[in-house]
Amino acid sequence: MKGRLMIPLFWRIFILIWLAMAAAMLLSGLASALLLDRERAAIERQLELRGLGFEVTAIRQDRGRSAAHRFLKTQGHELGLHLIMIDAEDDSRLPAAIRTRLNSGWYRQKPTIIELSDGYRLVAWPKMHGQGWLEPRVFRLVEMALTFVLITLACWLIARFVSRPVRYMEATAEAIAAGNKELRVNERIAARRDEIGHLATAFNTMTDQLCTLLDRQKQLLRDISHDLRTPLARQRIAIELASDDGADADLMASILRQNERLEAMTAQILTLYRVRGQGGDIAREPLRPVEVLNQVLQDGASDARHRGVDCRLHSAPETTGVSVLGDAGLLHRAMENVVLNALDHTPPGKAVRISLTLSSDWLNLTVADEGPGVEEDSLEHLFEPFFQADESRGSSGWGLGLAIAKDIVLAHDGRITASNREQGGLELVVQLPVFAVN
Repeated sequence: MKGRLMIPLFWRIFILIWLAMAAAMLLSGLASALLLDRERAAIERQLELRGLGFEVTAIRQDRGRSAAHRFLKTQGHELGLHLIMIDAEDDSRLPAAIRTRLNSGWYRQKPTIIELSDGYRLVAWPKMHGQGWLEPRVFRLVEMALTFVLITLACWLIARFVSRPVRYMEATAEAIAAGNKELRVNERIAARRDEIGHLATAFNTMTDQLCTLLDRQKQLLRDISHDLRTPLARQRIAIELASDDGADADLMASILRQNERLEAMTAQILTLYRVRGQGGDIAREPLRPVEVLNQVLQDGASDARHRGVDCRLHSAPETTGVSVLGDAGLLHRAMENVVLNALDHTPPGKAVRISLTLSSDWLNLTVADEGPGVEEDSLEHLFEPFFQADESRGSSGWGLGLAIAKDIVLAHDGRITASNREQGGLELVVQLPVFAVN
């Protein structure tokens, strides 16, 4: 790219518009000149009106005005012209339209006038339109239409020249944001020698650096989580042995709980990156979400009782025989994370309402809690790893549960959304595509 001439976009647009205007004016002028010259030259060359004028003058002098008039009428009929001889100072015999042309500023479209002797003029104009003749107003309209078409075409080309690469970069940015990190602005745009080319190059460089940083972050978290599993397992064994040897039971129980929390967190992180790494390539088989959800609720029943929260499930009858394609273990984890998120943020004495419905080709799992809800600005970040709406929800987790749930749902070609309920609390909706209905 070094050493190549840089042509700023400003000057490209300026020059293109200037050339478009100049070309429109030039072509319009050329068209005018060609059409009008053809009109005048066609009459003068084809008819040799000057010789005809001298001839009619001689006839007028020898045989009188009537003979000259008949001669002009005969010649005009043969040539397809109106021919009339008038006094130089008196044009009243001419039609009004012809007199207007003679006195107009549109000099090149005036009727052909041949100056004769003794103060006479021979005036000629075509009988039929289109034989070298254009009405001034019609000609102006043609000229304006040509100019309009040329300028419109030039402006369209300029707008396309500027907007097309920008739209392409916008679409590329949206695709990268949606997860296609391999996509870049193509070399044809990046090689342009203007601001757009520099922007495309900078965009590609920035994207490469960001993707590298994200990959390093993921690798670091994955490595740390993986490396923590072995020492945590050994620590757990040591805690159990210490408890058996008569160590302080309360202290050992507290240490064990913290150990379990660390093990759970590392397992969550590993699950997150495993799902993200596999994407849509997970192993799938037909399974019934109702059965998976029932297992989730059975596993969480004791936790709900301990928290003093009432879990209420409403399953529509038609959902019983619905099957989806997926991984039972992953879907169990996703539903469990969504339900546990609702339990974590529902005060004692309140309820978590879970419903399973069928609409069109989608199975809808709705989990609504009666907690404090989430700030509207935080809703879009709920499914980001390690995000916690602490001020409104008071979470004690790590902000991984909903992120894992989202990735699992997306890997199953589904959707997950969050919204605040009018009655208070948060509502999560998981939608999975239906495979079969029995």
